[in-house]
Amino acid sequence: MMFTKQTYLLQNQIKWMGLPLGEVGSSRGGDPIPSVAFLTHLAHVTRAKNSSPVMCLSWTPGGRRLLTGNQEGEFTLWDGINFSFELIMSAHDNTFRCMAWSHNQNYLLTSDGGGNIKYWSPSIAPVQSIDSHDGQAIHALSFSPADTKFVSCGDDATVRIWDWAGRREERVLEGHGWDVKCVQWHPRSSVICSGSKDNLVKLWDPRQGGCLSTLYGHKNTVTKVAWNDNGNWLLTASRDQLIKLYDIRAMKELCSLKGHHKEVTSIAWHPIYETVFASGGMDGTLIYWNVGPKGSEEPAVKIPFAHDMAIWDMKWHPAGHLLATGSNDRQTKFFARNRPGMKQGLDDDGLEVADGGAYDNEIIQAEMELGNHVGIVIGRRGATIIAMQRQTKTKMHVDQIRRVLQIEGTARQIETVKKRVGALLDRVSSDNEDRGQMGGGFGGF
Repeated sequence: MMFTKQTYLLQNQIKWMGLPLGEVGSSRGGDPIPSVAFLTHLAHVTRAKNSSPVMCLSWTPGGRRLLTGNQEGEFTLWDGINFSFELIMSAHDNTFRCMAWSHNQNYLLTSDGGGNIKYWSPSIAPVQSIDSHDGQAIHALSFSPADTKFVSCGDDATVRIWDWAGRREERVLEGHGWDVKCVQWHPRSSVICSGSKDNLVKLWDPRQGGCLSTLYGHKNTVTKVAWNDNGNWLLTASRDQLIKLYDIRAMKELCSLKGHHKEVTSIAWHPIYETVFASGGMDGTLIYWNVGPKGSEEPAVKIPFAHDMAIWDMKWHPAGHLLATGSNDRQTKFFARNRPGMKQGLDDDGLEVADGGAYDNEIIQAEMELGNHVGIVIGRRGATIIAMQRQTKTKMHVDQIRRVLQIEGTARQIETVKKRVGALLDRVSSDNEDRGQMGGGFGGF
């Protein structure tokens, strides 16, 4: 495997962080090791005081800290080693939408739901503020390979190219028929990819301002696009629950990946293993994929309900040993490699499992009568049902009109839920009977 400048920098960065080097140069494009590439161990869960949904996140240069942006427009800084809280500060007047570091890691760009773009220094000090996209939400930002330009996209159905040093808009790319939800500059070439609510993925020439090609593979809003570092593969995700992989050398669809049961809301390529990426869904499911020659179009590992709600963003640590996810459930989670001897999320072949057994991939729905005990199952502020969802890895909803508990999960998971809820209701009923007998005795006295 040819050594590149990026490989050299990555090796030195890993040495500086005190992490094992391994064969970083040879692993890129090699066969991923399941226990190393697929991070199934939940290392930590963070939640700031007075928290709101986490809309975007990014590791700081070197991976020492994690920076998150929430719906209130606030930065939150977390330690990337012991996961402790460090700082919270106001950054935007509107909800965060995106953050992106320059390739030289000297500057950070952020955008919000009100059409504002801000420049930040590595110390998170504000440098410049720009209003654009007619006050519409700006969903994505991306730097050119040389960091001299950057591109933005928004709900005004445009893609805009900016001069970094001059801090001015250079070109407006028009061609999408609806809100543009994602955009990313090619890692080495003068090509921009964008995805829109019009179901289209477009490739643009930023120098001429024209559309090079249009991909018609999706049947619903394109939520995310991501270039592989090899420069040849393009990953697209959509609300049609599909992830598609394209080879842009032949403008050919290599595969269509089915694994999510709700719309796909986030994707991220592994920083070391070329063929591995992770994806997050609207229902909080986290899936790891391997699309290499020895990979599969089936999920390599699936973590159902890794979050209680949509996973809006995810970022790999530069060394690849941690995956940070931000969700609408107001939590930021850190997933790590399994500890020696643990098989969480993996069987002997590296395929998915659940609750210590063979994982049944079929998701079904069931209902359970609650009678007069609806409030008992919900708990105070939903605490009981939320805790049970996390423990059983199912989706649960109480229909208070029909007085039934709706459950979504595998057959084994649903059976577990019914046993636990049944035991809870039996305990409540027996307590009520005891109180009734005591009340009757005192009444007679």
